[in-house]
Order: sequence, then C-alpha cells, then structure tokens
Amino acid sequence: MAHRPSKKTTKTTKTETKKAKKAKKTRKTLIGITGLAVLAGLNAPAALGFAGETYHEYKISRPSYTAKYGSWSSVEIPAEYRTNAIHAALLHTGKVLIVAGSGNEQKKFDQGSFDTVLWDPRTDTFKKIPTPDDFFCSGHAQLPDGRLLVAGGTARYEKLDGEVVRAGGGMRVKNENPDKAVVLKKGTVFRSPAGVDYVSRVDVTVPRAKRNQIITYDRNGAMQPWRTEVTAGEARVFVEAREKGPGSVTDRQAQYEIVGLRGEDAYNTYGLSEKITLDKQDFQGIRAAYEFDPRAERYIPVDPMDKARWYPTLVGLDDGRVLAVSGLDDVGVVDPGDTEIYDPVTKRWSPGPHRYFPTYPALFLTKGGKLFYPASNAGYGPAGQGRDPGLWDPRTDTFQKVPGLRDADRTETSASVLLPPAQEQKVMILGGGGVGESRKSTARTAVVDLKKDSPAFEDGPDLPQGTRYLNSVIMPDDTVFTTNGSRDYRGRGASNILKAQFYDPRTNAFHEAASPRVGRNYHSEALLLPDGRVVTFGSDPLFDDQRNTKLGHFEQRMEVFTPPALHRNRANRPVLGAGPQELDANHRATFATGHPERVVKARLMRPSAVTHTTDVEQRSIELGLTRTADSVTVDVPRDPALVPPGWYMLFVTDARGTPSEAKWIHVG
Repeated sequence: MAHRPSKKTTKTTKTETKKAKKAKKTRKTLIGITGLAVLAGLNAPAALGFAGETYHEYKISRPSYTAKYGSWSSVEIPAEYRTNAIHAALLHTGKVLIVAGSGNEQKKFDQGSFDTVLWDPRTDTFKKIPTPDDFFCSGHAQLPDGRLLVAGGTARYEKLDGEVVRAGGGMRVKNENPDKAVVLKKGTVFRSPAGVDYVSRVDVTVPRAKRNQIITYDRNGAMQPWRTEVTAGEARVFVEAREKGPGSVTDRQAQYEIVGLRGEDAYNTYGLSEKITLDKQDFQGIRAAYEFDPRAERYIPVDPMDKARWYPTLVGLDDGRVLAVSGLDDVGVVDPGDTEIYDPVTKRWSPGPHRYFPTYPALFLTKGGKLFYPASNAGYGPAGQGRDPGLWDPRTDTFQKVPGLRDADRTETSASVLLPPAQEQKVMILGGGGVGESRKSTARTAVVDLKKDSPAFEDGPDLPQGTRYLNSVIMPDDTVFTTNGSRDYRGRGASNILKAQFYDPRTNAFHEAASPRVGRNYHSEALLLPDGRVVTFGSDPLFDDQRNTKLGHFEQRMEVFTPPALHRNRANRPVLGAGPQELDANHRATFATGHPERVVKARLMRPSAVTHTTDVEQRSIELGLTRTADSVTVDVPRDPALVPPGWYMLFVTDARGTPSEAKWIHVG
C-alpha cells in the first residue's frame, strides 16, 4: 500500500500556496526559454518537430550566432509587384532593376505582357516600369554614364519534340534592290513553287542590296568600261507552315514568292528556304536594344543589333564600349561567332571579332583589355565546342587555352568570379554541371592566376556538395559570399541546397554562413547592395517535389542576407561623410569622416548586372588610402582595363572587416 501523508504534513498556509504556484510558473517559463536548448543538446526526442523548429529560430536569432554566421530576412513585396526575376542590376541611384520580360511564361509572351520592377532597398518600395520588348533572357551591361544597356531577348518560345504540329524552319529573304530596304511584317506569307504556304512569326527588315563598281583591264593594261555588280541584301526569318502535318516538311532549297508584294518589290524580293521540319524548335532571339535611364526610370530605344540574340553575354570593354557575344539567333540556332560592339556615344553597333561561345559565357575584362573565359556558361551549344577555358584578346582575336581544370565536362551552370582585389588578376570557377539536362554536378572549385606567364587552374577547396546555379557575390572585406543552387538540373528531385558560405582568397578556404530559407536554382540571382547586405531573387524549378510529379512554380520571394560584420559592429561601422562624386585630376577623392583611424581598407566595387548565375560586371579594386585628422583620401588606379569607366560603390572597412555604407563615385 502506498504511504499516505498525514493531514498535518499536507496542510499549507495561503502564503506557502502562493509561493508554490509562483515557483511552478517560474519553472514553466524557464523550460519555455531554455528547456529546448537542453533537450536539443541531449538530442532528446522532445526537441524534434515543432519544438526543434522553435529552438532553431531562437538559436539563429541570438547575437552570438548572427555575429558569427550572419542572418537572413525576407522582403515584403505587395502582390502587384511580384514578378519572375530573371535579371537583376544595381543602378547608381541605389535602386535595383528587376527584369522579367515574359518571365518564362508562354501565356504572358502570347499576351505581350512584359514586366520590369524597380525596387528601392532603402525604403522597400516598388515601381512598375513599362517594358517595350520581351527582355526574357536578354543580355545587359553597365555603361560609362550609369545607364544600363539591355539587348536581345525572346522572339519565340520553344516547342519540344511531340509539341510541333506545323513544320517550321529558317527562311533566307533576299532583296536585290540597291535603293531601299524592304520591311516584311509578322504574318507575311511565303509560297513555295508547289503552292505550300509558310507564315513568318516576327517582323523582319531586309537590307537593300549593295552596288559595287567592278573595274577590269585588258592585257595591254587599258581600263575597260566599269561594270556594276549587285549583291543582294539578306535577312533570315523563322516561318511555320500554314497547314498542320508532315505535308509541309521539306529539305530542298527553292525560291519562294512573297505573297502581297507587287511590281518591282515582287521582282526584287523573294525567299530561299532552309530546312523546314517537324523537329524540336528552340527559343529565338530578337535584335532590339535599349538603354535604361536610372534618372528618368525608363527604357530608351537605341540602334538594334545586327544579329538576333537570346541568352547573350554583354561585357564592357576598357574603352567603355560593350561587346555582345553568343545567343540563339532568329531561327533558334547558336550564333556561330558573329560578335558585335556597341558604342554608347553613337548608340550604334559595329562588327566585332569572330569567336564562338556557348550561350551566356562568363567573360571577365582583365589586364591589357583581354577577356578571360573560365568556361562557365548557361547551357546552349554542343558539348565539344567552345567549352575550353582561355584568355581571349578581342583586338587580335587570339585565344590562349588555359589547362588544369578538373571536371572540365561540368562547367555549365557554374559560377565564376574575378576574385578580389582585381589587381590580383585571379579568376575562380565554382561548381557546375554537365551539358544540357545532365544529372552530373561537381563540388569543384578552381583558381587561375592570370599574372603568370603560363597560367593554369589550381584546385581550390571543394563546396559542401556538387552544386549547379550557385550565386557568388564579392563582399567589401575581400571575401566571396556564395549561396543556394541545386545538386540536379533545375532542382530536380527536390535537390535545392539550403546552404551558404564565405570563400576567403587569402586563406583559400570556405567558412560557413547562415542558411537561406528559400531554395534557389535556375533563373536566380544575388547581388551586393550599397548598405553592405546581399539580396537574392528568383528560382525556376522544374518540379516542386522529390518524385518529380508536381510541376514547379517560379519563386517570387526575395531574401536579404546581413553579413556577420554588420551584426558584430553595426553601431560603430565606419562612416564616410561629404565628398565628391567625381575624381580629381590626380584620380583621387577625399571624404570627411569622424574617425579616420578606424579606416584600414578602401575598395571600389562595380555594381552587378546578373542573370543565370552570370555576373561579369562585379569587381572590387583595391585603392590607395591616406588619412588626415578628419578625412580619408582614396587613390584610384588609372588603368581602364582594371577600372572600366562607369559608376562604382566606394566602401571602406575597419580592422574587423566591417564595411561603411557605400558612396557612389564616377570614374571617367
């Protein structure tokens, strides 16, 4: 029998009862605050599930944790401003241009509904920007005056095998009239000799023919009468058969009548068919080009490119011009190497050097005006062409291959970056996967030192696992912040990687950062903000589940990462006061500061323009630094291949790597 205490021993006073209740309440409170930590430390089952999640949130919000790993926060976006972030660029106004175009949505493309949103990180406010063309999968580059060049985009969405019901292919359109160009509107009908009709899907302008005077001499050296030779102008346009089925398929070249043309135009203008099939039809590019004006906050049309491009790279050169390379053309074929150069003074394009690359190749401007290609690219092109890393001189069109890259068959969807400071001339490649929809991925990183006479890649530290679509951002303290990605193609099999880390070039090592909450793979971006934080956008998974049965949805949430240094020392971060926005004659600029003794480093950082994990704009330049009692003066290198003309963020950091907020400064 159990022992029962006497009435005397169980009797309590009112005061004792109150004390007991208070003690019990206190114990409950303590368990609520610390019990989970104890349980978690003991790996107790009670720490799992909701309790474990609660403890995790508690843990990652502690000052000791954020000071070591940083923290993530979400951005509240009003419903009317949520969009599929395909491209993102930081403007010298401090605002971020988020470009979707049709956003990989066929329905929006068919409706002509194209999106651009301007976000102000200082106020978390948004503004819709009228978007004149489909900039989905365009190219972009910062211009010397602070405008953003946007060129290329989408003329037509792809149709996969089995989806094609009308034969389609390229039509070469000839114009033999040397006096005028011919404009053929979308819907123009090309009729074959057999009476089969094919319809164009975009507008096309066929340039006028070229008239050349041919001079000849007889055997005695006497000049003969001039002879005029006319070379027809030519353009290409994608056409589809008016009727469904295999009856319109042809692989024979023939001359096609252009229905609706009359008189001289009908005589001088005609089509020549290329192969017209029921095969898979790829995306097709456009020629359109615009400058986005950050002050007026609108797109301004400029001279279109000569070639249509979808998935092109635009890279700034040391003279302020911009080189456009690669991309799918107006019939969905990877450009064979016909590059072109944009002049921001004349607003026109001219032919550039000939060099083939897969789409969205990463090209970094290096010393001497050469472009380094680490083999990073975003996906279209054969496995055996244009995949070798190397140093390309566009002036002489010579290409020096660079050996030593491990997992060289896994450079597609890799990240790459010109390591800080840019004076070191080191480029890093991180992760990547096999060509196309390959399941292969790699944890490999590698670094090449371009200052060496015979540069070669050397292995860096491995990533935590094989990673595609990794976003990498240069930080003001000379580290590189890397985040997200997926193990498999477009996150298949729920393979998103919820990890982040810092790479330190000085120690050639990674160290852990706080984990993002939102998974990101294909069509995701990350960039550095002027306040020292990093923002991440986008993601376009094929599926939303491990078994690949639920179709994916585009990720429209935005997250912002606050680095550890801002948690450790936010209240005492260096502060730059009044100063100029232009350099003086000595390439210097002086800024007031209350504590110049805290400033140990200064960096000039070019704002990002990023898409498909490709960001060839960002770079960090080490500056000379002079202090006085109440100011700091920075000295900017004069080499335009190191510091291309344009707007930059000026950061200074203290001995612990805490950055100031950036000051914007223009380098002419």
